Amino acid sequence: MSETSRAPIKILAFGDSLIAGFGLQNYDGFSEQLSRSLKRDGYHVIVINAGISGDTTAGGVARVDWVMRVNPDLVILELGANDGLRGFDPNVTKNNLAIIIRRIRAKGAHVLLAGMRAPPNLGDDYGVAFDDIFPDLAKKNQVDFYPFFLDGVASKSELNLVDGIHPNKLGIKVIVERILPTVKRSLEKIR
Repeated sequence: MSETSRAPIKILAFGDSLIAGFGLQNYDGFSEQLSRSLKRDGYHVIVINAGISGDTTAGGVARVDWVMRVNPDLVILELGANDGLRGFDPNVTKNNLAIIIRRIRAKGAHVLLAGMRAPPNLGDDYGVAFDDIFPDLAKKNQVDFYPFFLDGVASKSELNLVDGIHPNKLGIKVIVERILPTVKRSLEKIR
C-alpha cells in the first residue's frame, strides 16, 4: 500500500500567536510552512492550525478538549510564551501544561512539546524557574521535546516583525527547518 493511499497523518499545531501566524499571510504561517516541508519530503500529512494570538496555558486548558475533536495523531504543543511575557507563576504554567499533555494523551495522540524561554527582563530567578518547566515536563511525561521554539530566530531583527517578538515569514522558515527533524522523529513513532 502506498503512503498516499492511507489516511493522512493529522498534526495539530496547538499554540499561541507563534502558531496562529500573527502578522503573516496564511500561506506564510508555521502550520502551512510545516505542511509544505513535510509533503516535500514525502510525508502524507494534514497540519491543522490551532493557534490563537495571546493564548496562555490557562487558555490552552480551557480549549484543549475542543481542539482535540479533530482527532490528531500528533500534537505540537507550543504554549507558555505569553505566560512568561506576563510574568505568571512558573508553577501555574507547568501545572497547566501538564493538564494539557494528559488530556492530549488521553485522546490517544502523540505529543511534541515545544519549549519556550522567559524574557530576560524578569530576572535570573524567574528565568531559571520558567525555562526549566519544559524539559522537566518532557522528561516526567516522556513526550518528545524541542527545547526552544524560537531557536535561531529570537532577537534577530531580520527574522522578526517590527515588534521584535513575532517571526516574519523568513523567521518561520528558520523555525520549520530547525524543528523539522524532531517532527519527523515523532511521526516515525506514529506509523
